[in-house]
Amino acid sequence: MHTINPHSFHIPIMGIAYTIDSPIKVAHFGINSVLSIIEDNLVEVMRKYYYQQNHETYVPIPAKEPDSRSRRITDYLNLMQRIVTSKVENLKNSAFETGSDIAKYFEMLPDSSLLKEKYQEWFAMPDSEEKQNTENSLRKSIVPGAIEVNIMTKVDKDQLDKNKQPIENGSDAITALKGYAECDLSNSAIVLSAGMNPRLYNYMEGFSAFDAYEWGKFHKKVIIKVSDYRSALIQGKYLAKKGIWVSEFRIESGLNCGGHVFATQGVLMGPILQEFKEKRHELINSQFELYNPAIIAKGKEGFSKPHPIRITVQGGIGTSEEDTLLRNYYEVDGTGWGTPFLLCPEATTVDENTLELLAKSKENDVVRSKASPLGVEFNYLKGTTSEIERLDRISRNKPGSPCTEKLLESNTEFTAEPICTASTKYQKLKLAQLKTLDIPKAEYERQVDDVLSKECLCIGLSNAAPHLYEEPFLKKLTAVTICPGPNIVNFSRVVSLQDMTDHIYGRKDIMEKPNRASMFVAELKLYIDFLKKEIERTTAPTPRDFKSWEKFSNNLLDGIEHYGALISSYVVGNRFQFGMDLEEAKMEILELRESQLEIG
Repeated sequence: MHTINPHSFHIPIMGIAYTIDSPIKVAHFGINSVLSIIEDNLVEVMRKYYYQQNHETYVPIPAKEPDSRSRRITDYLNLMQRIVTSKVENLKNSAFETGSDIAKYFEMLPDSSLLKEKYQEWFAMPDSEEKQNTENSLRKSIVPGAIEVNIMTKVDKDQLDKNKQPIENGSDAITALKGYAECDLSNSAIVLSAGMNPRLYNYMEGFSAFDAYEWGKFHKKVIIKVSDYRSALIQGKYLAKKGIWVSEFRIESGLNCGGHVFATQGVLMGPILQEFKEKRHELINSQFELYNPAIIAKGKEGFSKPHPIRITVQGGIGTSEEDTLLRNYYEVDGTGWGTPFLLCPEATTVDENTLELLAKSKENDVVRSKASPLGVEFNYLKGTTSEIERLDRISRNKPGSPCTEKLLESNTEFTAEPICTASTKYQKLKLAQLKTLDIPKAEYERQVDDVLSKECLCIGLSNAAPHLYEEPFLKKLTAVTICPGPNIVNFSRVVSLQDMTDHIYGRKDIMEKPNRASMFVAELKLYIDFLKKEIERTTAPTPRDFKSWEKFSNNLLDGIEHYGALISSYVVGNRFQFGMDLEEAKMEILELRESQLEIG
């Protein structure tokens, strides 16, 4: 079954290691969180660690064993379920006293919660049978947060057999999905991100785990992370035709987020949310029109009405006022708070050195980099041990990284089998090729910089947990990469889980930068910067480029107009400052159009 979450927020996936065990840390407090299951070698490290912590016998699953990848994932998630179930039972049976976990559970709930109101009433009651009955009722009302898993759909390299042929249903994303589908989790969901993967979506159809067993009830729900309405509509309908219901569309800012960035054509978060708000019924009905006939055709009982669909949003949220605006004005069902939780060790897993680096980060320390071997821009914190190691290798004329995990192998420019662009092998071949090309010096240097900027994310994004828990991962490969959103610069100290939830619900302010621009303005500025850099890197623009840039800038201006109307109808923090920021951004766009785009 899928219980109703008592909180209005969730903790999204961050990197590979940073939320790898977040459900173990926060689920017993009723908080939903998402872990990555794509790196099975890290999953195996975590299996070993938590078997020992849970006083159970750890039996390794060697990588060379058949189906090892999916078996590791299944077993880790089953172990996680046992640990969370035990923690919830211990919490239910703990004493109602200040500082206890059960008191913390209720104190962290939003003030609007009827359950919290009941808890506060219990405090005021004199000792009596009524008080005891209320206490028993409160204990029974405790539910865990959902254990959600993420698969980045494009990380789906084929695994080959001994004859160098692709193993049927043996690719990385497919085996990760199999591991999840076959686990015991019941209050759970799979979060699919980075766009549609038809092969993966077709494979999902074979698992009954994603079927509804009653109206609105699933053992395992499906969540799609999207950047706009069109993507939600296309992916929702594709899966509906296969009899798979998407229970939630999780909207993420294209640029104001952590990790890989997928920019829209200048369409900002506000207009995107407005479209979801206005077309919500269309989204639900269009999905149901395909879903119901599909399950009936499979011999299953149909439903008289669509299952519920949640719309949630994440990316750059920093204050309770912004959270409230998103839920009340745009009518989203929940919000995702990611980056600020990196400074909350009770919720995420960050090694001490990187935690200190995060806390000290300033405005220019988070950059949109070319570090990802996938060729997608990547929000990235400078100064990490991974960056230091990469630069050291370059200085010693030994660029590139050993490629041990091979999750991001996708380039066949020089080889028959895909290799990773962050690998030593690829970078040597590419740099040698560039030397033979007759291209201008500036272009040559730009391409060399692009090659050398790539980092091994498989290891860099995995190492924090092995460092923190002192569990060996990969010998001599200890560098850490971290990928917070730009919002991290507004938070500068390590906080407790209770402080973090109090901040989200407006009971406490942990922000270190009181004059911070709103999340909408922050995203707008990122998009203006994105457009400027697109123009700068295009040395010989074509009419098609100009047309694309014109559309981009027009969308930005439409977004500014949308926010301008928002000022007069709803509370957006400091109205005056918000209006000034919008006007300044508008002038910058108009000047850019006149001076660079020649479309003014």
